[in-house]
Amino acid sequence: MMIGKNQRFGRRQHHTIISQEIIKPSSPTPSHLQTYNLSELDQFIMHYYVPLIFYYPNDKLCSLTLDDKVRKMKESLSQSLTRYYLFAGRLHSPISPYTLCNDEGVVFVEAKHDIQMNMSQHISDDDDTVGQLFVDGLSWWQHSPNKRANLLGVQVNHFACGGIAVAVTISHLIGDACTFGSLMSHWASVARYGSLDHKDVLQFNPHFLQIPATISFRGPPPEAAVLGTPCVNPITRKFVFSNTKLNDLKNKVLALAEGGSTLSMKKPTRVEVLAPLIYKTWAAGFKKSILLFPMNVRNKFVPKQPQTAVGNLISGVLVTTKHESEASLRVLVSKIQKGKMELECAKSLHLTREYMDSAMSRLSKEEGLENYKSFLCSSLCGFPFNKVDFGWGNPVVASLTLGPGKGVGSFLMDTPNGDGIEAWVTLERQDMERFQNDKYLLSFCQN
Repeated sequence: MMIGKNQRFGRRQHHTIISQEIIKPSSPTPSHLQTYNLSELDQFIMHYYVPLIFYYPNDKLCSLTLDDKVRKMKESLSQSLTRYYLFAGRLHSPISPYTLCNDEGVVFVEAKHDIQMNMSQHISDDDDTVGQLFVDGLSWWQHSPNKRANLLGVQVNHFACGGIAVAVTISHLIGDACTFGSLMSHWASVARYGSLDHKDVLQFNPHFLQIPATISFRGPPPEAAVLGTPCVNPITRKFVFSNTKLNDLKNKVLALAEGGSTLSMKKPTRVEVLAPLIYKTWAAGFKKSILLFPMNVRNKFVPKQPQTAVGNLISGVLVTTKHESEASLRVLVSKIQKGKMELECAKSLHLTREYMDSAMSRLSKEEGLENYKSFLCSSLCGFPFNKVDFGWGNPVVASLTLGPGKGVGSFLMDTPNGDGIEAWVTLERQDMERFQNDKYLLSFCQN
């Protein structure tokens, strides 16, 4: 249906909502699957939405029209929702320990913009109009005001050049980045191959854990809110680090470790050196700080869980810094590696939740979290977001969009060509001025 809604996009551009409908599963969800219990780890997560946007240029060689592309996305989403039936349901209430898999469907919006696609890619996260690329109410890091909240939203944005951007938001309460990546890969594969039973689609079929019902919504511990304190005056900047520069950084860290350190260290990964570099640069402005480094623990469980396991199968490495000597790259990398080894104990949902509760409780009692500044560094590297191909090629850009209400921290994503890492860093405005002019940090950035 046509929605009469013109809005300002920046100072001179407009966008128009041209259609909105609800996409339901192509076949109904069986009655015995119509309640999905949230796990202990799901209930640890604050209820906010994770927004990703995928940009596809107008390929002159593609025979599909824009209408063909949208129709294909709708049909394949409907088919995918018969497997990922949870996402077509609703959260029963903001404090409910379960969701209703009632096939109410996914909001699917089409919008038309009078700007070029490349202009949209350069709109800053600090510009509130970036939210116009997403379904209303599901674009930011905040709790939905709706009692029966949508769990997934899609908006297809048409640009003047013929390019499109597919903006997707998922409730973090029911899935992490791994879940998000599997869902997008499944949906895109169904669009490409046209069948749920194609061998290249089957590998992305979801694996649902059997979660017993809980009496009440436990929710995250009070200390978790301290680690997620939002910025008062946030600003976001993107920094790009090539693999060559990251290899140089890894070699420097290893050389320091071999120079008489008593701390054990194995060869670090790209993320294991980049996260501490970003954190160290930010933390130089504070006496006491905490780095929270989330980790996928699917392969820690006994038995191991597939990467298509749905839910928040994550834990976190916590690194505290109280003295300048604790903020060296050598020490930070070693602490992250040590923390990752400790996660070997995370062999089940319950043990992982106990580990997180214990770590935060210990920090709260021994350290006094109110005296610390916290920094979240989450990595989306290795997830297939740059390969979400609906049948007209991979996106030229796949990016996380933060928007208002974001907290201090950084998100890491592979560059589109896979030759490096993009770091999206959000800080208080006064801290960003110091951060973005740090000479050591900039020496590893791509020119």
